[in-house]
Amino acid sequence: MVQQEAFKRLRDTLGKAIIGQAEMVERMLIALLAGGHVLLEGPPGLAKTTAVKALAGAVHARFQRIQFTPDLMPSDLTGSEVIDPETHQLHFVPGPLFNEMVLADEINRAPPKVQAALLEAMAEHQITAGGETRPLPELFMVLATQNPLENAGTYPLPEAQLDRFMFHVLLDYPDEEAELAILRLDRARHFDENALPGAQAEFDLSPADILEARRQLADIHLAEPVERYMVALITATRHPERLDEGLEGVLAHAASPRATLSLLHAATARAWLEGRDFVIPDDVQALLPDVLRHRISLSHQGRAAGWDKDRFIQRLIELVPVEV
Repeated sequence: MVQQEAFKRLRDTLGKAIIGQAEMVERMLIALLAGGHVLLEGPPGLAKTTAVKALAGAVHARFQRIQFTPDLMPSDLTGSEVIDPETHQLHFVPGPLFNEMVLADEINRAPPKVQAALLEAMAEHQITAGGETRPLPELFMVLATQNPLENAGTYPLPEAQLDRFMFHVLLDYPDEEAELAILRLDRARHFDENALPGAQAEFDLSPADILEARRQLADIHLAEPVERYMVALITATRHPERLDEGLEGVLAHAASPRATLSLLHAATARAWLEGRDFVIPDDVQALLPDVLRHRISLSHQGRAAGWDKDRFIQRLIELVPVEV
């Protein structure tokens, strides 16, 4: 049986190597356990790519990085049929999506047809190319990055694709102490590789262990009051004025039931990672912003009134009662 201690050690080790981004590391592990995808948004230089590569290496997953650009074609992701020069027969050459962990770097720089190919992979765990549908690996996870500072040459992600991400994690700059630790870590990497915290750690975790851990999540107890609390939080986005008249008209679009399911899976994985066999409201509240942020949109009225998504979500947490 896969032990939570192995994943806790992985979380702690990655936290030492990816300084100042403990929440990002935890969300990535939770999504890995729950079978979800993650959208990481933040300025360049915050170790997004480093974190993804470190996680893939730690669990010995087949990893591929894809740099999204405006001239990317769907076949650059899915693969295509090519002619064998010896046999003159067509055979399919798999693309980078046929790996277990895929880093979609600057995902919003690719055109709609590429996004459609990626959406099929994320939603159905399959690829259709050359008139044939092929399954993706059982452990398939997309970790995408997005740079909020540049809008030129970008394409807004379709709502349907955004909804397939379990988390939308916003990253901020580290504080002074964390940046000092990053400086020292970089110096250790250049001058004394053995001094790099966590760099030499070896993990026995494998993709098979991840799949086994996912099966163990079914044993996590979810009490009915916690279930109802999750549903109440998500459905409150559809009629927020019932909680507070001041929230009327703040949202243009509410969250779908897929948000409830993502919250359920994520909270269950967090409980397992914490060594508990039951979900508590703290799990739900901690993960709600990252589960909901990309699934709601503000109206013109809401933006004019000074609302942002995170403030709205925190207001929901304050207003929806916890009856446990």
